[in-house]
Amino acid sequence: MQHDFGRQLADFNSRPRQNNQPLRVDQPQSERLAVAISRQTGSGALRVAEGLAEYLQAHAPHAEPPWRVFDRTLMVRVLEDHQLPIRLAEFLPEDAHNTVDDMLQELLGLHPPSWVIVQQSIETILNLVGVGNVILMGWGVNAVTSKLPNVFHVRLVASLEQRIARIQARERLSPKAALLYIQRSDRGRARYVKRHFHHEVSDVLQYGLTINTDHFSDAEVVRLIGDAMVSRHRSAGAGVRSLVASETHI
Repeated sequence: MQHDFGRQLADFNSRPRQNNQPLRVDQPQSERLAVAISRQTGSGALRVAEGLAEYLQAHAPHAEPPWRVFDRTLMVRVLEDHQLPIRLAEFLPEDAHNTVDDMLQELLGLHPPSWVIVQQSIETILNLVGVGNVILMGWGVNAVTSKLPNVFHVRLVASLEQRIARIQARERLSPKAALLYIQRSDRGRARYVKRHFHHEVSDVLQYGLTINTDHFSDAEVVRLIGDAMVSRHRSAGAGVRSLVASETHI
């Protein structure tokens, strides 16, 4: 059954933004599963997400739509959904600028106010998890979907040494530059979630599963998440049981 998310969000989007209040939305339910991944920079999350999409697709019924991954492409999807220029994505990393920069860029017309983008991203996130069979990262997806029973919440962490090594290889940076990249990225994500949702990304109680990727291969992390999803949703609704039905093949 499809849900009309636009009507449920209309009242929310019409309210003035209160800086001292976390953003709130009605969170409709879906019959299909979704995954929200929080990660430390350099913990290998994108490779895991792509592997998990393949794993879940392989164990899903043939009639199920394909599993999709949204990481940096999530903001591109937000802009597409709201008929905004895709080029704005380069100006909209996860809270990489401060409030003063945000005001200046708004005045210069570089992008809409950040609170508008946040509301639009919430709508897009809820639309995606409403359809289901998606793996989402970034933009407060764990906070936005925290009360949705069809969404499995995961946190990926790793030692600083391993994260620096991954970022060095991926971005071709020196160890010092890789460390600064990690610190800036992690601070930005934490600040974004704290500022807009009053959540702490490091709070392990938000997640159904937290994995230190130092101790497992990508394939092992994928299997851990996949098995945990099956166990978590074993007694869920009919749409969720479509994945559980394949449990004997996992």
